[in-house]
Amino acid sequence: MKFQLLPSTFDETGRASARQHLSCFVVDDLIAFDAGSLAFAVTAEQKKRIRDVVLSHAHLDHIAGLPLYIDDLFATIKRPIQIHATSEVVEILERDIFNWSIYPRFSELQNDYGIVVEYCPFETEKDFKVKHLNVKAVNVNHKVPSVGFIVSDGKSTFALTNDTAAVNRFWEAVNQTENLSAIMVECAFPDELGDLASNSHHLTPQALREELSKINQSCPIYVVNIKPMYIEQVSKQIHELDIENLHILEVGKIYEF
Repeated sequence: MKFQLLPSTFDETGRASARQHLSCFVVDDLIAFDAGSLAFAVTAEQKKRIRDVVLSHAHLDHIAGLPLYIDDLFATIKRPIQIHATSEVVEILERDIFNWSIYPRFSELQNDYGIVVEYCPFETEKDFKVKHLNVKAVNVNHKVPSVGFIVSDGKSTFALTNDTAAVNRFWEAVNQTENLSAIMVECAFPDELGDLASNSHHLTPQALREELSKINQSCPIYVVNIKPMYIEQVSKQIHELDIENLHILEVGKIYEF
């Protein structure tokens, strides 16, 4: 299984940087988990293939690229883009984004081939299929309704928290998963901003250490969703944790599990 965090931030030369303003993970060049940079950073081949988008929650950094991605492809879509999300997230998208005031309500529109968008609501704690993947969504601890995912292609499996503060049920589900290949976990703020992290339901490196103590798995663990303003501080503090299997996920790099 191929796994890639798409770039979302660019340096003064216009090249993609290690900083991450937006969140979008692509699996097997076919399925997007969140859509923050989906319209901006996919390759031409990925844009031809990705018609399934799985959303963890509706914060802007996780959905920003979705309206533009649909817009780019509108006239050529032969199979509707399927948006997999909880019913709460679907409601937010229709009310606050695809509401004709912010952007067209694509669910009401068709092109020459038929409908262009289809919502596929999922329930937490129940497995659902997205293409060749089996996915389970588990509630995490964020400021809004949000889920993490346990994803398998039948050969390898990864877990992805995205945004969360301290949480128990998600780690219970992770610990119950056999043959886990990798875990992706957020760490947004440095330790000095612990109050801000707590109020916004994010983790710091010290809080991350506490979360990792709940995991009974020996696979690699990758840190994601570091706030771009604090990447140097957070990266240094994560390194100082001196946890052997803990790494920072590299933007743009293709991982194979």
